[in-house]
Amino acid sequence: MTIGRPLQHQPEVALKAAIQTFWRSGYYHTSMRDLLDAMALSRSSLYQAFGNKEALFLLALKNYREELLANLTEQLNASPDAWSFVEQLLTSAADTQSEQASLGCLLFNSATELGGEDSLPAQTARDSVASITAFFHDVIKRAQREGSIAEARDPQSAAQFLTLSMSGLRLLMKSGASTQQAQDTVDYILRGLR
Repeated sequence: MTIGRPLQHQPEVALKAAIQTFWRSGYYHTSMRDLLDAMALSRSSLYQAFGNKEALFLLALKNYREELLANLTEQLNASPDAWSFVEQLLTSAADTQSEQASLGCLLFNSATELGGEDSLPAQTARDSVASITAFFHDVIKRAQREGSIAEARDPQSAAQFLTLSMSGLRLLMKSGASTQQAQDTVDYILRGLR
């Protein structure tokens, strides 16, 4: 592709390239030049279609979050029960050969990078992580109804534990953990959820 071409009715392709760029480098370490090169757009085309860097990042986070939640819902619906879904989710996250192992998760990465900033990107990252926790809350409640997680467990605390566990597992994988370390961590997380 020629760099600097007009958008030509493929905004979803350009957005996916932006998501990958932010995912690899983070919000602050991604320059406009990085985005223009990755998206193969001219500066004017990028601004016309997506606005500035912040607006593009917010759209990237929203798109990534919606796709992630849709995929998680699909996996949950395809699982025989909620506990099987949780086991599979954690096992997949611990796959040292997966492409995501070295990248982590865009939502967790962004929430960590932007921390407690009082900015729209930081708040959006925090809200995105909260939406994952809300999804996990529903999974925990279902697992409790099915009898695989004790009724005495507070579902909100368990959901937060699962979110933090996924974040920590992603960080472990990003730092180059071995398959054995990853699997040991998954086993420990699963015992902690019961």
